[in-house]
Amino acid sequence: MVPADDPIRQGYVASLSRPGGNITGVTTAVPETQGAGGSKVFELLAECRPGLSRLAVLMDPNMPSYRTYWLRAEASAQSRGMAVQAVEVREAGELPSAFARIVKGRAQAIQVIGSPFIYRERGQIAELGVRHRLPTAYPWREGPEAGGLLSYGANLRAMWHRAAVYVDKILKGANPADLPIEQPTTFEVVINLKTAKTLGLTIPRSLLQRADQVIE
Repeated sequence: MVPADDPIRQGYVASLSRPGGNITGVTTAVPETQGAGGSKVFELLAECRPGLSRLAVLMDPNMPSYRTYWLRAEASAQSRGMAVQAVEVREAGELPSAFARIVKGRAQAIQVIGSPFIYRERGQIAELGVRHRLPTAYPWREGPEAGGLLSYGANLRAMWHRAAVYVDKILKGANPADLPIEQPTTFEVVINLKTAKTLGLTIPRSLLQRADQVIE
């Protein structure tokens, strides 16, 4: 499995260290401060959007653990004195009306919670964000690559490369039950400077220097 979303909570494996069945691989489940809805994303958005006080969280309720991510985002926002708005969207046709609700709620930025559907529509989300002058933050670099403002999270491409290592081990006789599930240990910041300029945002030099990639 790659990139699995919280496989313990969903009942697929007994533990990350010893899966115990016939499933192993790579998971996106990480500590609260680093994962979807985590405090780090809020810090980055606040650096890019001074005075940020109202945030929308765009998420797919079909994602099994979306409520966990929402509660995490809500707690992170409240700890910073931010108002936070939950915006659920299940299919591409709902995105324009979702952004209408975000605008009506007077959000100043959007935190995107990842799911297969959200990943597929990352370009449309970025386009709508720019149209409504709303910075968008994603959990993977493909978001800013598609025109969003920034991302903070693990590298999905690297996870797929790691999956090949598991395939190799299993084909050579390893038991999946004994292969520990890997969690990401490095998290990258990607910023789309072109999008920032379109939105009229000035990205602090200190943040640009910390970024793993700046798209110009």
